[in-house]
Amino acid sequence: MDTTLILGATSALGGAGLILGVGLSYASKKFHVDIDERIETILDALPGTNCGACGFIGCEDAATAIASCKSGAGTCVAGGQEVADHVASVMGVECAAVAEAKIAALKCGGGRSKVKARFDHSLFDDCAAAHIVAGGPSECGYGCLGYGTCVESCPFDAMEMGEDDLPKINIEKCTGCGVCNQVCPRKLLPMIDLSAPLFVACNSLDKGKEVRSYCSAGCIACKICEKNCGEGSFAVVDNLAVVDYEKFHDCHKEACIEKCPTKCIVANEGVNYVDKKRSVKKAEKKQVGHCALE
Repeated sequence: MDTTLILGATSALGGAGLILGVGLSYASKKFHVDIDERIETILDALPGTNCGACGFIGCEDAATAIASCKSGAGTCVAGGQEVADHVASVMGVECAAVAEAKIAALKCGGGRSKVKARFDHSLFDDCAAAHIVAGGPSECGYGCLGYGTCVESCPFDAMEMGEDDLPKINIEKCTGCGVCNQVCPRKLLPMIDLSAPLFVACNSLDKGKEVRSYCSAGCIACKICEKNCGEGSFAVVDNLAVVDYEKFHDCHKEACIEKCPTKCIVANEGVNYVDKKRSVKKAEKKQVGHCALE
C-alpha cells in the first residue's frame, strides 16, 4: 500500500477538520446569544399547562416575554397571585395585583332530564362530532351536548360530568384558563369573575314558546328579570337574558334568582368561595398579630 497516499489523505482530513473547527469556533462567538437564566426559573414557577389564557402560545413563550420585560409579573392568569408574587421576586420588581380571578360558568341548565332528546345520546362520544354531524342529541340547538369534551380537556382537573350529562365545575380548582370554552363547539363555558353574584345558565336564542316546547330550564325571554332586578342590570337581547354586572347590585340577587320562572338565573358558587378565602385570610392576620398587613 502506498504510504504517501495514506499520509496525504490523513493530512487532507486533518486540515479540513482544523478549518471546520476554527470556523465553528468563530461562528459560535460571532452568533452567540446570551440566554437569560431567569427564563428557566420563571418557567418552573408557571403551571406548565400551556393553556394560553395569558395570550401567549405557551408557558415558555410567556416566561420569555416576562424575562425580557415585554410582559408583567402578573401575566399568568391560571397561576394567580401566588405565581405572580414568585415571578416578581425573580424579576426583582414589585408585583402588581393580578386581574380578578375568573372561573368557567356553564351557560346551560338543560340536562338530560330537562330537555327533549332527538336521538340516542350513546351514538356519539365527542361533542364536536355530535355537533357537526347531527346537531346534537337534544332538541335544543344551543345547549350542552353532554359528552364531556370540556372535562377531558381541562388541564387542571377542575371538571367532572354530572349525572344529568352536564359538566360540573370545581370552583377551588378552576383557574379561569378558558381551555374548556375553547374546545366547546357551542362556547358554553365563558369566563366570569369569581365574585360575580350570578349568571344566566342558558344560551338559547329561540323564542320563549319554542324554548318551552323542548326545555324546562331555558330562558323564555319573559323579561321578568328586567322588571325586578332594577337599574337596567338585566336586558333581554335576542330572546336571551343578559346581565350587566356594572349596573348590578347584590341586593337584587335573591329576587332575580327567585322570580325567574325557569330558574335559568343561578347563583355563582364562586362568591361563597371568595368569602371563604377572605375568612381564612382574616384568621391568618389575627394569628400573626402586629406583623400582618391590614
